[in-house]
Amino acid sequence: MTPAVHAAEKARISYSVRSYAHDPSADSFAMEAAAALGIDPWRVFKTLVVMLNDDTRQLVVAVVPAACQLDLKGLARVAGAKQARMADARDAQRTTGYVVGGISPLGQRRRLPLFLDATARNYETIFVSGERRGLELELLPEDLLDLTGGRCAELARDAVNR
Repeated sequence: MTPAVHAAEKARISYSVRSYAHDPSADSFAMEAAAALGIDPWRVFKTLVVMLNDDTRQLVVAVVPAACQLDLKGLARVAGAKQARMADARDAQRTTGYVVGGISPLGQRRRLPLFLDATARNYETIFVSGERRGLELELLPEDLLDLTGGRCAELARDAVNR
């Protein structure tokens, strides 16, 4: 049982686990998951670790659809920061306890503030990493927000209204 699955179990939320054979040559882990599982890439969400304000080096998690990119300026604005940039992979892995491509918004070593893209509310359930490449958790967007104390905001760049 992964820490992410353990967190879902402990909270007694409804969830399901989906796995697939990870292709080490894949360049987009979330898009790989969507294709391998036959799921709309707007329902598969990637978990990105972002650093706010270089002076404070505060880390946060942004969870956005696989089909789009994170709007860093928008995240900074929503988080009340001056700037935002992608965190160094080593910092992301050390802080969350997960490998890049398998970072889950649940069960992190150190719980980071979480921001979920508003498009998640367009779906009854969404998919997020279950702690490793090749493992996805399907859950309700509201359960994800409740379990993480997260906030919902418009974070997707180049996203279309669906």
